[in-house]
Amino acid sequence: MARRKTAVKENHERWLVSYADLVTLLFAFFVVMFASTQTDHARAKQISEGVEKALKAGSTPPKIAAILGGTVDDKGRGNAMLRGPALPAESPDKNEEPLQNLNAAAELLRSRLQKEIKQGAVEVRVEERGVIIGLNTAVFFSTGGDSIDPGLLPTLQEVGSILNRLPNALRLEGHTDSVPISTPRFPSNWELSAARSIAMLRVLNERFHVARERMAIVGYADTAAVESNDTEKGRQRNRRVDIVIVSEIGLRAEARPSH
Repeated sequence: MARRKTAVKENHERWLVSYADLVTLLFAFFVVMFASTQTDHARAKQISEGVEKALKAGSTPPKIAAILGGTVDDKGRGNAMLRGPALPAESPDKNEEPLQNLNAAAELLRSRLQKEIKQGAVEVRVEERGVIIGLNTAVFFSTGGDSIDPGLLPTLQEVGSILNRLPNALRLEGHTDSVPISTPRFPSNWELSAARSIAMLRVLNERFHVARERMAIVGYADTAAVESNDTEKGRQRNRRVDIVIVSEIGLRAEARPSH
């Protein structure tokens, strides 16, 4: 008795395998093209390595997700108070990654300047207008002058390195107590407070490469006291130069360049 031949059904969905391979290759191609346009070689390397792992494991690692647009758990990055204007951060130290927001900057400042904060030379606080780095002028400047103590340059170097990891605008605000001053160089506290702001700008720009286009100087004299000038402790707190890392909210009140 002859055997019946069973008809083999042709699989019409085999093309899906080739299509999936094509989509995967296109994804890899465009990601590599994106990586090749980046000036940050370290980050480009991260992307390339991530693509290789993704192709092997069949998933996208969090590193690539963050670089290409953020991950699902990136909470708080859209907070207008804590993010700066959408500009690329430039840092002379290529090993330092840009900081994500002003909270991260404040925490890093407190960590690196623990000794100075404990001694009362530096104060770091977060306000709606940005992160304020308060420098005690009794420590940083000569009495009644605008010369910065060279021994404090390492502290300012730490500050400058963190400023260079952010894109935000900066305000250098000079403050004095209410005790009048009258010298040939500084007829009043207005000139003294402005001169100290300018001295700080020069150090940050010339020594630590903070872009001068980011900085503005203000002299308040004794008009913006943080404590009463009736006590020596209060007067000491009022004598300060505040470096303000301006938040997006604070930026709205700033003068914009005409170009």
